[in-house]
Amino acid sequence: MQPCALVILGPTASGKSALALALAKEVPLEIISLDSALIYRGMDIGTAKPTPGERAAVPHHLIDICDPAESYSAAAFREDCIRLAGEIAARGKLPVICGGTMLYYKALVDGLSPLPPTDPAIRSQVSAAGESEGWPALHARLKDIDPPLYARLSPNDRQRVSRALEVYYMTGRPLSSFYQEKGRACPFPRLESVILPKADRSDLRVLIKERFLKMLEDGLIAEVEALRARGDLTLSHPSVRCVGYRQVWEYLDGTFSYSEMVERAVIATCHLAKHQMTWLRGGLSGERTVLPLERQAALEKVLSLALSLQGRFGD
Repeated sequence: MQPCALVILGPTASGKSALALALAKEVPLEIISLDSALIYRGMDIGTAKPTPGERAAVPHHLIDICDPAESYSAAAFREDCIRLAGEIAARGKLPVICGGTMLYYKALVDGLSPLPPTDPAIRSQVSAAGESEGWPALHARLKDIDPPLYARLSPNDRQRVSRALEVYYMTGRPLSSFYQEKGRACPFPRLESVILPKADRSDLRVLIKERFLKMLEDGLIAEVEALRARGDLTLSHPSVRCVGYRQVWEYLDGTFSYSEMVERAVIATCHLAKHQMTWLRGGLSGERTVLPLERQAALEKVLSLALSLQGRFGD
């Protein structure tokens, strides 16, 4: 069966997951998580991961699929999401793609540039040069090698500067040239719904702070302490750099006081939400349904979308 998916997008703390769970009471569906933090095992509180009860009631996918020391890419998400959407449709259910990691969604919709695979030897050489010369010095090399990327990247963006130099040394081509080569578009149709708070984001900021304080009350600090106790994780890992985890980690390092940690976590989450909303307002093409923050009104709109797809996923 050709899948036709319902998509629920929105900034962090806007109630996307709760909306999908409420929708599941009305139509048969399975949820494909569009969240780069929910993939990590042992990171439950700070990611607002669905509870075991919620996951038992409604099948969720792409949650707890990686150890925090492992990596997961937009390319891997695209491949997994396309496969899962087909499997869910074959079971007679509606695939609901729900989350806020816009890089993953862009990879799904537009495809990915055909970048060359990593060369461990060249990556190791670039990393050694960065450590000895400093990453700003390596960033300066991009001025002649790849001017568009040089202008876009921070001198201290170790990961992206390293990848840009690695690709150039492997291929003789600037990394930015690959971005002009489009990948394959998403192979199945989608109906997009987007939660967009007010322009001033004041309501969302209140929700973000309330949610983070509840995470701390529920044991977020102990969760981060357990990650630190493993001994194999540092602030260089993408899992530890997740919003909230990084700030608590630095608090445990003694870098900030408790109150500073809370404020920094709220500010970082608000910045994330701002970037997400900027992308949602300008990064989607085609028709979309805008959903309000108010839960019942949003449910009524998204239920109407789901019912319009009912003939595609079941009786």
